[in-house]
Amino acid sequence: MHLLIPFAASPSAGARDALAQLPLPQLTRLLRQLTQVRADTGMPASRSPPHERALAHALGLPLVDGMIPWAAWQHQSDAVCAWISLCHWQARVGRITLSDPQSLQVTLAESSTLLDAMQPYFAEDGITLSEHSPGLWLAQGEPLRGLACTALDRVIGRRIEDWMPEGPTAPLAHRLQNEMQMLLYTHPVNDARTEQGLLPINSFWLHGAGAVPADFRAPALEAPLMPLTLREAAVREDWAAWGQAWQALDGGPVAQALALAEQGQPVTLTLCGESNALRFERLPRSLLQRLTQHFSQTSMSNLLSQL
Repeated sequence: MHLLIPFAASPSAGARDALAQLPLPQLTRLLRQLTQVRADTGMPASRSPPHERALAHALGLPLVDGMIPWAAWQHQSDAVCAWISLCHWQARVGRITLSDPQSLQVTLAESSTLLDAMQPYFAEDGITLSEHSPGLWLAQGEPLRGLACTALDRVIGRRIEDWMPEGPTAPLAHRLQNEMQMLLYTHPVNDARTEQGLLPINSFWLHGAGAVPADFRAPALEAPLMPLTLREAAVREDWAAWGQAWQALDGGPVAQALALAEQGQPVTLTLCGESNALRFERLPRSLLQRLTQHFSQTSMSNLLSQL
């Protein structure tokens, strides 16, 4: 079992305060069974957050910042692909931020209508669009090759100007965003949403662009279990809810991993934060090593502060 936990920590003062008062007994016991084997030290400015890098490493996908080919891998396509998420850009004093696309609750009818309206513009540049789920489309085409894009989890709630695509065809992506903003501004779908008191869909975000290497072979091991229960609260910066989600996680998947480790089964745990990730595995250890690990165990808040 490989348990990969995104948003396990945050540099926010609210998160640190919540963590200091958070009992995580199953996680504490599990870490005493494991040994740290890898530390991924990143930067807050990286386009690919630590949990995406950790998952890509486990799957054997290329680890180029902002260019992990998630769309092609998830769609099992040999083409150059990217995800397009319909979204809302919020204009504030001196900045434009991106709201969490999941909060828009885009319907299938809205998504299909907007796809029909936007497809011709992308087609002119050699990019085809197809529906994956409401508000999430698959884009395919050579112009997407070499684009460094920012993961949604990295940009939500932040200045979009700092995270725009870069690469040889970045000007094309920027132009399409400008054209779609003008198209969406007066679109009937948004007129109807406004009448219902819903946020308008006024732009899109490009992410997960690239192609899976021709020599890619999926690892023999199962893909990591990556619960996203901490994500929603962390994105909202609701640290009370985040603490509750951590406790539920501690009593669920973490407890399951602990049970397997205590049975002598192979267990891997990866904890991911804002910049860094720590990977732990159950390795054979002598009695002295186990005692040393037990008595040198740092507090949970100190450990997670390394993320």
